[in-house]
Amino acid sequence: MEHRTDFLIIGSGIAGLSLALKLADLGEVTLITKKRAEEANTTLAQGGIACVLGEDDSFELHIEDTLRVGEGLSHPDIVSLVVRQGPERIEELLRLGVPFTRDPENPEKLHLALEGGHSRRRIVHVEDHTGREVEKVLLSHVKENPRIKILEDHLAVDLITLCKIYRGCPREVLGYERCLGAYVLSGRDGEISTFLARVTVLATGGAGKVYLYTSNADVATGDGIVLAYRAGCRVGNLEFVQFHPTCLYHPKAKNFLISEALRGEGAILLDPYGRPFMHKYDPERKDLAPRDIVARAIDFELKKSGKECVYLDISHKPADFVISRFPHIYETCLRFGIDITREPIPVVPAAHYFCGGIVTDRFGQTDIKGLYAVGECAFTGLHGANRLASNSLLEALVFAHQVSEHIHREWPFLRDFEFPAVPAWDPGGATDMDEKVLISHNWDAIRRLMWNYVGIVRTEQRLRLAKKRIATILEEIEDHYWRYIITADFIELRNIAHLAKLVIESASRRRESRGTHYMADYPQRNDRLYRRDTILWRAQEPF
Repeated sequence: MEHRTDFLIIGSGIAGLSLALKLADLGEVTLITKKRAEEANTTLAQGGIACVLGEDDSFELHIEDTLRVGEGLSHPDIVSLVVRQGPERIEELLRLGVPFTRDPENPEKLHLALEGGHSRRRIVHVEDHTGREVEKVLLSHVKENPRIKILEDHLAVDLITLCKIYRGCPREVLGYERCLGAYVLSGRDGEISTFLARVTVLATGGAGKVYLYTSNADVATGDGIVLAYRAGCRVGNLEFVQFHPTCLYHPKAKNFLISEALRGEGAILLDPYGRPFMHKYDPERKDLAPRDIVARAIDFELKKSGKECVYLDISHKPADFVISRFPHIYETCLRFGIDITREPIPVVPAAHYFCGGIVTDRFGQTDIKGLYAVGECAFTGLHGANRLASNSLLEALVFAHQVSEHIHREWPFLRDFEFPAVPAWDPGGATDMDEKVLISHNWDAIRRLMWNYVGIVRTEQRLRLAKKRIATILEEIEDHYWRYIITADFIELRNIAHLAKLVIESASRRRESRGTHYMADYPQRNDRLYRRDTILWRAQEPF
């Protein structure tokens, strides 16, 4: 079946939803999401949104903090763009009805929290479940808009481009490449339909599920990054995977994040024997050090002790304050038998955020005409080698606005685009896969491989072994791809396998330690050789 729309947005997090609202005045918006619309990393974001609002704060200080944490790879022009738009984007959310927490001493002002890497209090939040509230408000407005259609249980299989329908016609012949939409699998009937759009936007979020332990939602399998790479877009800085230092360690707790805001309010990290340790790794900032430093410190303490977790203690603070400031964390931990007002919280690091992604310009444009990327799947240049806490939701809001502004300017040319004839999806002679263990086994193998060999601490030897093993797994997956009728599980497996290969290749090319990329063989930062982005492009790669 063929569907036509003005705008096809793939993904239902803060980036996709806010962009949908901004484009609805131009034409019909179709937003597809592979599970329920609420199932996005945005919903799990606890801390908040970084924004300069305090009297003792300034754009220059926020820019300085972002550049410092980015370890020399953040693009200064993009950092300035994002930081300076912050107050306006927060004002938009307030107008939409996001109930940001107010300052108890001055209810006319928003309460500002402090997180690691920030020199001032500048995190606007909704208690300790900011993402959930932002998602709820945006989604309610999207559902009320008659020009926006949401299709749940729809997963993008492949992008449709001119070169694809002309059977590999190189860019040199056409003079350019253009995206026409995507082939989309419906989880309800298993059919793959053709979705054609004048503008296609990838807002697919992160890729934490490529690792064994992650704070991410189950949907975070890197789909957009892989779709764009296969279509011919450049991807950048995929070696920089931020591991959040503090996820709840409990056999029954699935990827529950313990917000960095706890450390901002005075929580202290303790080793397995109850002793503070961050002073050994960052004497000045201690527990408020950036995430890469804290995650490596915890990793080192765990390897040294042989234990499975460290502890985060905020029990020295008044119980009333802890419960009112962190009600969601308090209630969740209590369900697992942990009273955070009286005892420390067992925590471990987990894969959290991809600082790299699909290369875009300052308006979210990719290398392919008609294709934009926004949110965590995009590489804008903001985060550099390490993301400053709570800059991610801000980036999503700012670049949704940037994309919208660009499309509004270009709409007179975009709306008259004539679609060529696009063939329907051809399954060929594919048959049903009767061995589901092929999916589950490889899924587990990839995630363990990435955790053990391409995790918080890396070595050249581990990366060489990982490259060999992922090549074997990918060969098997590609064989299955052409032999069997594809399912949503199999598409996700194929995507994390391809993404794993890209991360391994990117990490192998950076022989230094910088930000979230730590190489035991090269423990020092090398600005002479590596103060540059790592860019991969399918047309230039041997794989």
